[in-house]
Amino acid sequence: MADSKNLGLKRLVNAFGYSMKGLKATYQGEEAFRQEVFVLLLAIPLALWIASDAIELILLIGSVLLVLVVELLNSAIEAVVDRFGGEMHELSGRAKDMGSAAVLLISINAGLVWLLILFR
Repeated sequence: MADSKNLGLKRLVNAFGYSMKGLKATYQGEEAFRQEVFVLLLAIPLALWIASDAIELILLIGSVLLVLVVELLNSAIEAVVDRFGGEMHELSGRAKDMGSAAVLLISINAGLVWLLILFR
């Protein structure tokens, strides 16, 4: 039993390390991600000031965090497409465009959350 607990803990530690590696790589390689991190750093104190309750605070900060999550997924899609498809291919372009569209939609969502809470 002790071995399985160590394996579980080791797996969690390894997973955390891989996640940090992914965040670092995305931050270093993606200008959009760096900009969105900057927005998050501005949004957190502003949300603490604006929010009238915990739900609003969660919505304000969570909506910006979701932009970062979708940007990470978009960057992962782009990396895989670039790795396996050096030549132009319709499906590669479509995959990249869909990832970009996902970032656009979640960004619109974040903007709407902020506007609706600001002007309630």
